[in-house]
Amino acid sequence: MREVDCYLCASSRRRVRFSEGPFRLVECTDCGLVYTTPQLDSEELSALYQESYWESARASDYGYMNYLQDRDLYLRTFRKRLASIPHHLRSGRLLDVGCAAGFFLAVAREAGFDGHGIDVAAPMVRYAREDLGLENVREGTLESAGYPDAHFDVITLWDVVEHLPDPLGLLEESRRVLKPGGLLVLETQNVHSPFARIMGRRWHHFKMLEHLYHFDPSTCTALLDRAGFEVRQWSPRRAGKYVSVDFVIERTGRLHRLLPFLLAPFKVFRNSAVYVNPFDEMIFLARPRPAPAPEPHPHVS
Repeated sequence: MREVDCYLCASSRRRVRFSEGPFRLVECTDCGLVYTTPQLDSEELSALYQESYWESARASDYGYMNYLQDRDLYLRTFRKRLASIPHHLRSGRLLDVGCAAGFFLAVAREAGFDGHGIDVAAPMVRYAREDLGLENVREGTLESAGYPDAHFDVITLWDVVEHLPDPLGLLEESRRVLKPGGLLVLETQNVHSPFARIMGRRWHHFKMLEHLYHFDPSTCTALLDRAGFEVRQWSPRRAGKYVSVDFVIERTGRLHRLLPFLLAPFKVFRNSAVYVNPFDEMIFLARPRPAPAPEPHPHVS
């Protein structure tokens, strides 16, 4: 693991919000970015997102209880999130970065998109290809994929930027492969939301191994601006999720370790789903900023 300074402004000035094991959650006192230090290096992070991440015995700390088992819940969630994309843009070539098992791509295909995806998790890429029939899903990172310039009409990033040691690099590459006038859809958590403030250190998005950065509207806008994007709008609407009763019971363990045991009788409703949106996540719509016009050459007589 490596100690890091503020990713946005490179300042080493910060205040510690709390510590958990070897990790500290800190807030930059210069720009306000909240982040975890130390962080796993890139190689260790890639290893984290393989088999055990998607069916984790410690889902409140990292990963998912059973990602593939919740397939129908994710499909319902992404059908709702698709409404974030304006109707007149729901066609053309779409790239989902960090596509996991391809559930959003399946929904995008229903809507008429020519869907493409990329993810570092080999088992999820295999599932997307073999079980969902999504042929245009690659294993790897966007930076290594080698897509042509101005290739996509829409790029989506669902729960991605907070996991990356270099989110700016990803966004700059996204801008390169996005057509002029194309749309970037970015969803991430809002560390300054009222729900996050109420929950404090018990907020369910404080997963120290995997969530490296915790953005708010200001710091996320600054990140997008630095990558060459203009934010057109952001909203917590449609940023919620359909979740199982099991998920809700498991997450109550962050409030008190005995709560999951006390609520265990409600697992008889485990096949029920509920839509949860505590408005602690946000969806940004952004456009590539036009390149500045070249300076005119002075007239030479």
